[in-house]
Amino acid sequence: MTRVKSARLLVVGAGSGPANNLIRSLRAANSGWSILGANHDPFALSRSAADRSFLIPSADHAGFVRALRRLAVSERVDLLIPTADAEVALLASARRGWRCRLFLPRARTVALCQDKYVLARHLGAHGVPVPRTLPLSGIRSVGEAYRRLGRPTRAWCRIRLGTSSSGALPVATAEQARNWIAYWETMRHVPASTFTLSEYLPGRDFACQSLWQKGRLVLVKAFERLAYISVGGNPSGMSSAAALARTVAEPRVVEVAIRTVRAVDPRASGVFGVDLKENARGEACVTEINAGRFLAGTNLLDFTGAHNMAATYVKLGMGEAVAIKEVHDASADHYMVRSVDEYPRIVHKTALCSTTCTMLPNKRPSSGPPTRGKEGRHAERTRPERGDAQGHRRDPGPSDQGKAGQISQGPQGAGQDRPRKGRGEAPPQEELLGRGSAPWALARGRPVARVSTVEITARLDAHGLEALRLQIHRLAAGYGIALRRVDAERTDRRRSAP
Repeated sequence: MTRVKSARLLVVGAGSGPANNLIRSLRAANSGWSILGANHDPFALSRSAADRSFLIPSADHAGFVRALRRLAVSERVDLLIPTADAEVALLASARRGWRCRLFLPRARTVALCQDKYVLARHLGAHGVPVPRTLPLSGIRSVGEAYRRLGRPTRAWCRIRLGTSSSGALPVATAEQARNWIAYWETMRHVPASTFTLSEYLPGRDFACQSLWQKGRLVLVKAFERLAYISVGGNPSGMSSAAALARTVAEPRVVEVAIRTVRAVDPRASGVFGVDLKENARGEACVTEINAGRFLAGTNLLDFTGAHNMAATYVKLGMGEAVAIKEVHDASADHYMVRSVDEYPRIVHKTALCSTTCTMLPNKRPSSGPPTRGKEGRHAERTRPERGDAQGHRRDPGPSDQGKAGQISQGPQGAGQDRPRKGRGEAPPQEELLGRGSAPWALARGRPVARVSTVEITARLDAHGLEALRLQIHRLAAGYGIALRRVDAERTDRRRSAP
């Protein structure tokens, strides 16, 4: 037990986002652990969050494993933790001769999980829901594969290996798929035979991370991705790196993820991250498995719920007996907000919903020059037109100072949404929906009840939609209205059916 409390950990890939996030989770759990880092990139090491960092060869270099062995001996490392797929594959295949511990899945399990087409076939044969996936032998095989998929209005074209949706694209025709694959073959030297065409999944995007020890499930948590980092430069519009995600209590998703890990290895050990996406019927289908490494958004799972997953992993890897009664550690409605230039921030929905909500005037602001007020100063028009809704005034008092991750309440407190009488105020909406993006601003003088849902949602990005959803649920709870989720695509299909 003493050794676990004072363990020396070596995180491979230090300086990268996933590695630094993992180090944050480990530090939050135990300040007594000594955390070392290693990376082949000296610039990445300059960003390392480890106590000490070391330059090593890259994973595709013949001396990678040998350098890590020497480093583990010289620095008396207790547990080595890889953070990338290539590192996991190499270390899982070279288990012998280490003076430190490795807590990784078996090499054949890792190899199975890293080939998305082989994985889809294996899971489908074991009754796990997966999108229908067809391999390609070359560009000429695209047309036949598209026909076998039923000539869908949208299909998913991607490379069998890799992460972060590399080489992935939704396509509407076989010609689009051929052009996409030809580009990668010509410009990126990626053979067409490494691509697949599969069923497009239009629904919600989940990630489920679990810890296993010799086939025993120790801990499992799940979150939903709502927006993605770098979608502007990513033609697929998706990524495993979420810019906005929330923890969810979805037993059906967790059940599929557990079946998935047991299907790939009945004696599974280590950490498994399962990505799932809903098909048109709302069924969660497995799209890939990250075996042996933590998800990039692990902070959202480590800092919420009763158990820190990264700390639990270290205890298991060090041989400590871990018995958790409630293995599904569900803690819903915590949000992770990320960008490329800052650490992830975790915030609960109450910090968002406690903000006083203000309705924007139905009439759009004038685009003309501002009026000249008293003492010759320019001022924007703030008096609302007759019949417009009046807003609440937000008091930026001392409560606004120093509350990281929180949005301060209005002067009447949370849940007290009585409108003020008198002169209207410019609504402080940036924290929730963004100025000019609120649904009331889209009404354009018409009754709000007549505004189409499509008209509202078309103006909002994923952050705005989620903020709107939270406000709707908050207001519904205040009026005693029960809400339920409706699949918009299925509803549209029912309406269009003869």
